[in-house]
Amino acid sequence: MNTRRHFLTQSAAAAALLSAPWIARGQSAPAVKVGVLHPVTGALAYSGQQCRLGALLAIEDINKAGGIKSLGGAPLEAVLGDAQSRPEAGSAEVEKMAAAGVSAVVGAYASAICLATTQTAARHGLPHVVDVGVADQIVERGLKNTFRFGPGYRSCTERAIQDLAALNQAAGKPAHTVMIVHEDSLFGAGTAALLSKSLPEHGFEVKEVIKHPNPTRDFNNIVLRMRSVNPDIVIPANYYNEYALLLRAMKQQKVQPKAIYSVLGGAASSYKFLKEYPDVAHGIIDCNHWFNPKDARVAPLKARVEQKGAYFSYEVFMTYTSMFLLADALERAKSADRAAIIEALAASAFSDHLMPYGPTRFVDGQNTGARPLLTQVLGGDIQVIIPPEYRQADAQFPVKA
Repeated sequence: MNTRRHFLTQSAAAAALLSAPWIARGQSAPAVKVGVLHPVTGALAYSGQQCRLGALLAIEDINKAGGIKSLGGAPLEAVLGDAQSRPEAGSAEVEKMAAAGVSAVVGAYASAICLATTQTAARHGLPHVVDVGVADQIVERGLKNTFRFGPGYRSCTERAIQDLAALNQAAGKPAHTVMIVHEDSLFGAGTAALLSKSLPEHGFEVKEVIKHPNPTRDFNNIVLRMRSVNPDIVIPANYYNEYALLLRAMKQQKVQPKAIYSVLGGAASSYKFLKEYPDVAHGIIDCNHWFNPKDARVAPLKARVEQKGAYFSYEVFMTYTSMFLLADALERAKSADRAAIIEALAASAFSDHLMPYGPTRFVDGQNTGARPLLTQVLGGDIQVIIPPEYRQADAQFPVKA
């Protein structure tokens, strides 16, 4: 079978399985093909599927609102790709998307995958909007086609450490020692390295840094080591499955530090985790991607996601908003030409979104208006605790049993 035809057939079938009218009908203008690329199978499948949902909801909303008006109401058409939780598979999907005539790619969630897909897209002059991938190497290679909407792990780590120091100071400095547990890919290793360097500068002693592979299904030995080290604060940096298993093992072994303080924690700011493990989730603090809780568009979107049997996770709203960023660029480019879209993205001032960001300003491919928020699980809900302008509840630090 022709590879391109097979790829498009797979994409159409995948879209049909989601049983929703993602592609608007009735518009006379030719559709603009957009690659939607995420790891929807493999170890990262849950998060990849959440990202895909966010992208498709955005395409549905953009098309219902009239499509790309500067192109005569052209609808967006999703060309779906599965990175299979592997960078090389992500690159292969970009090659297929480029051959299929997509004008841009949105994706691809994991840092290691994004590092590969943006490089491959660059060879085709294909604009690539990065939705979640936090490794700063993604935007530090001088690729003119790459635009990351969210903050990188350097800015997230800096914010997290400053906020942790402020919380500790306000509580009378009860916490002195830290243990970091991280997954060993680009995301976890990079975040742990930044934490290890900066925490001592703010008065915290890093007692131990432990890495683990993805997937990991047994954290008992790591938690036994944690019991021995007895840190005041545990900082996990891992994806959803491993995060959940680590905290379950801590609960089972009755290891209760003064705080679990995540930086880009894969489950900490997750309604799924909160529902499945409410007794484990209580009190967890996380510096992560989060929406503007005061934006009136959040509640209806969250309800739509839940109606589809999914959770309103950061993967959903980050990719949802990233697709609107691309649509804004298409409007201003007045063209589906790849070079024109890259130029429009580089000049972006996109601000009509539900994130707690300022206007989108790209410097070397990084949105300098992006920022994380600090949340905590309190009263059976995820509440913003820092910064003050988005605060929904006062922080509990140290965590009360």
